[in-house]
Amino acid sequence: MLTVHNLEAFYGDFQALFGIDFEIAAGETVAIIGANGAGKSTFLKTICGLMRTPADTVRFDGAPIGGADASEIVKRGIALVPEGRRLFRSLSVEENLRIGGFAGRSGAWTLDRVYGLFPILEDKRKAPAPSLSGGQQQMVAIGRALMSNPRLLMCDEVSLGLAPIVVKDIYDALPDICTGGLAVIVVEQDIETALRVSDRVYCFMHGKVSLAGRSAELSHEQISAAYFGL
Repeated sequence: MLTVHNLEAFYGDFQALFGIDFEIAAGETVAIIGANGAGKSTFLKTICGLMRTPADTVRFDGAPIGGADASEIVKRGIALVPEGRRLFRSLSVEENLRIGGFAGRSGAWTLDRVYGLFPILEDKRKAPAPSLSGGQQQMVAIGRALMSNPRLLMCDEVSLGLAPIVVKDIYDALPDICTGGLAVIVVEQDIETALRVSDRVYCFMHGKVSLAGRSAELSHEQISAAYFGL
């Protein structure tokens, strides 16, 4: 579904990514792990059009999308759940969710389905988004992305700042999210969670892929060496 070849990214004169190769197929869940500053969030921003890159470095369904506008990439079927959730603070829960549907893509994800996935959101649908707990706000951010009916969902640091039980509840919803061939990229600092929920894993270090493989086949020694450069 998505292929990335020799991807580089820059913040001015500072190079953040160096020759990244990556792929994900329909229905797969792929985790990206790595220390702070490894380039994980930059990678997602580049995929979804928030940072520029040559067109052929990123292909979706075989078509080049590198450097396309973010709005065009959403219309093609790629959605991002950003780090920090980035909800619209002046809007209610339901208004935040409805914004996700503005791309106009048809599909199975509706308000009712999001509420079925996260029932607490229906109870709080009229509440201001900032009044929710951190975990509930993360559910809104995921639901907003799903309302665009993506074929590829990218989640940046879902567990950041949340209690372990809340993280478990969110990741327990992943099988329902992935029905129908939806592919998911998860950026996750919790290595055990990343391995548990994913089919394959990439480890980033200093803007490069230091390890890639099937989650069930990688040893803790391999992951530690790739993560810390030992």
